[in-house]
Amino acid sequence: MFPAYRWWRDCYPAVALLAGLGAAQIIATVQVYLSNRALCQTLALVTEAGYLAVPNPHITGRLHDPAPAVYGGLFFSLSVGAGISLLSFGAAWVWARFFSRRTGPLIALLVLWALSIAAVNWKGACPLVTAYVVLIPAPVSWITLRWMPPQGRGAAGSSALVHLMLLALLASLWAPRMEGDLFLDLRDRLLLSNPAGVKISDFYYRYTLYPAYVFKSLEQKTLRTCSLDGVRSNRLRTRLQGKLLDLDYLPVEGKKPVHLRLRESDRDLLCENRGRVILKTTVHAFLSRPADVLKRFSSETDRHFLFRQFTFYSVLIGFPVALYVFLRTLLFCLLRGFFKVRTASRAAVILCLLSGVGLLIPMWGGSPGGIDRKHLETCLESDRWQERVAALKTMGEERVDPAGFESYRRLLESAHIPERYWLAKALGVSRSPQTYQDLLHLLDDPSPGVVSMAFAALGRRGESKAVPEILKRLNRSDDWYNQWYAYRALRSLGWKQAVSG
Repeated sequence: MFPAYRWWRDCYPAVALLAGLGAAQIIATVQVYLSNRALCQTLALVTEAGYLAVPNPHITGRLHDPAPAVYGGLFFSLSVGAGISLLSFGAAWVWARFFSRRTGPLIALLVLWALSIAAVNWKGACPLVTAYVVLIPAPVSWITLRWMPPQGRGAAGSSALVHLMLLALLASLWAPRMEGDLFLDLRDRLLLSNPAGVKISDFYYRYTLYPAYVFKSLEQKTLRTCSLDGVRSNRLRTRLQGKLLDLDYLPVEGKKPVHLRLRESDRDLLCENRGRVILKTTVHAFLSRPADVLKRFSSETDRHFLFRQFTFYSVLIGFPVALYVFLRTLLFCLLRGFFKVRTASRAAVILCLLSGVGLLIPMWGGSPGGIDRKHLETCLESDRWQERVAALKTMGEERVDPAGFESYRRLLESAHIPERYWLAKALGVSRSPQTYQDLLHLLDDPSPGVVSMAFAALGRRGESKAVPEILKRLNRSDDWYNQWYAYRALRSLGWKQAVSG
């Protein structure tokens, strides 16, 4: 006889995932905090050497605060944490249901687990990345195996097959939207269309670069420090310094840790990182193709490639599935107060399906883009902001100057953030003095996304007169995301780092 079924055990997947996310949040907070401290040291070194630091002191002052670490850690909790938690839950569930908790399959699962630990450390020890793989599966698996109802018991609507079919159906409905830029469409149509979504979007822009810095390769970082103390020839050192500054590797003095240390050895040039020789090349090869050499150096020192890839797929798959699990559990618990277990479970699944379809409806609204040029004026004057955005996207993609359409100027004060965002991007193809002033106006926009795109547009225009304005705003900005775009715009305009004073 089976023990009496308890309806609350139907919530065990959500409880198991919540435990995994909790473990991930603790690890992620520590990881982002340590990364922030390392960045702070780098920025102090850059500033001491007389270079322009990005992010600027407004951000540097926050790097030791716990808030950026906690909020930035949420990114990893909801991506990597969700992905590993779901894999752990699935492995424990399959072992219990299909293999009746036999020893042989358990050993196979443990071997796969050990191989995953080895994989994340194959280019060097990554203690905190290893902590995700080691510490998250333990509580998730324990809760799953402890709370899982006996075989054959539980609400029929809660069977794995029903959930898998529903997720497959939702995936098939959302798949066509994957062809475009899904994340921008989600932002424009779901988040920026309501006040709560705007706050979520602003939160993302404010804190996303803290976790992003954790796993960026050297090639992806904004600034890199280097040392030429091991280069004996002053003439060679001067030539190397010019090449390095062109690629945002900033030579600094002293024995403090740097990203790249160059050292002469006979006729070779050794590229070192953390006291290890990473690459050996010739002086001629480095001076003739510095970008290629430094790209290889970045690749060889990149310990987080697998971590980045897993994070991406976790955002794409793990987070939505975890969201479904939590939504289904919440609805089930609410409905359980009014209906029997099976009825509540089935209703929760149906409501989840309707929610997924409901979120998809705004994604199909408006024109998908690719508007014929002869219809651009009509679309810009449309009563629907989605049509106006589609016209602006077409202008940016086909390099149509908005200055040729007088109606574009009223969009500068649009109440819809996506309109101002895509207008800023479209203005990047213009060379009109009036549109230049319009971009300066958008640099004061209350939305950080619009400001960032205005900086990008100034860089795209290629007008060097924008350099002083960008530098001024970069130095006074308190938004890291805006500073990042401003710096990229400066580099696009030919500006490069130089020792001040």
